[in-house]
Amino acid sequence: MFAGRKFAAFLFDMDGTILNSIAAAERVWAAWAHRQGLDVAAFLPTIHGVRAIETIGRLALPGVDPAREADSLLQAEAADVEGIRPITGAAAFLASLPPGSWAIATSAPRELALLRLQAAGIPAPAVIVAAEDVSRGKPAPDCFRLAAERLGVDVGNCLVFEDAPAGIAAAEAAGAAIVVISATHRHPLETPHATIAGYQAIGIAVDASGWIAIEAERTAQPA
Repeated sequence: MFAGRKFAAFLFDMDGTILNSIAAAERVWAAWAHRQGLDVAAFLPTIHGVRAIETIGRLALPGVDPAREADSLLQAEAADVEGIRPITGAAAFLASLPPGSWAIATSAPRELALLRLQAAGIPAPAVIVAAEDVSRGKPAPDCFRLAAERLGVDVGNCLVFEDAPAGIAAAEAAGAAIVVISATHRHPLETPHATIAGYQAIGIAVDASGWIAIEAERTAQPA
């Protein structure tokens, strides 16, 4: 995977990419959708990978203020982090990266992102780009461009780890290389990008200039 290529930094989505929060998120969103009279089963697949304000805004529900509802959902999600866990191998893989060489670019608000990282036992990196940091959420490339800028690197020299179509499209638009994490996929995702189920089969090599290459691990990493 990316044989012979090195990267200035790694950029990670959060939910579904380094941690699994699907059960918690869907508990909260299912209750909200039920109150709105929506088809819950049809609606839930649309919530992943994008900002709440944009998910709600797309519905154009009469009398519903997307900003107010998104804030209400944030409070509900912040209160429910039960069952959140790291993607297999993610914690060890992130711990192996040089400090300042990786960032999180998530559609979640910062408050929720920090709570979910804590629940999953993943230390927060120095750079987190959250929902409130950009005016356009995924699939716009803004979050990945900003994350690269804050790390002091060119986004075209970054490798993005993503799981959702909106995030993949955002990384493509930013001009970054992409690895798709399939750990939480219920159905195969058609994509031209490299795909891995988790992080236990990969490691890294860092050169004298701090550039990072992906390497296959000979032994599995712990979760």
